[in-house]
Amino acid sequence: MTATATLADTFAEKAKLVSAVVSTVKSLEEAFDYTVDLCAKKEACKLLISGCGEPLSPPAEGLCETKQEKVVAAPALPAAQFKAFKKRCDESGFKLLQKGMRDNLGGIDIGFTVADWGIADTGTLVIDSSSEELRLATMISEIHVAVLPISKIVADTAAQMKQQVALMRKTPNYTAFVTGASRTADIERVLALGVHGPLELHILLLED
Repeated sequence: MTATATLADTFAEKAKLVSAVVSTVKSLEEAFDYTVDLCAKKEACKLLISGCGEPLSPPAEGLCETKQEKVVAAPALPAAQFKAFKKRCDESGFKLLQKGMRDNLGGIDIGFTVADWGIADTGTLVIDSSSEELRLATMISEIHVAVLPISKIVADTAAQMKQQVALMRKTPNYTAFVTGASRTADIERVLALGVHGPLELHILLLED
């Protein structure tokens, strides 16, 4: 087994320990298909329409029960890749966003990103999130799907420090370290998922 494969196995093992779903893909196109399939299996995450919890007339109840449009956000994809992804989303009836996240704060089903680095010993993704659109896409979506090229996995934080320094020299700079799905136990020490971010994290290891 090569050193790269060993790092990928370690990364997958550690990421799964913090409830991440880890799969392997052979191409970005396969990652698009994975995401579209995942979106098709979930309920739309639009916020409940104001008043729908109250007794309503039959027509109003019907409006509340109308299935909302599903939304996928992929703000950092290059134009050609975005076009290919959009074609798949259009075919499935999903809306794919590249910008305008602030206008969809209550309804992003899946945020799609390509991670810059992976840290094997903690199963952590490192993502250059200097773009507000990218930060929002990965923070307010119900599910975060992140593609991680296997060649970008390093052993530990120290091994990634050179790359981190290069990121920090960019202005403005915002680097996100993502380890598993959002979770907290601040409220009565009861574990809750999705309070500060996505309910689920899916990591797709790209065989590059």
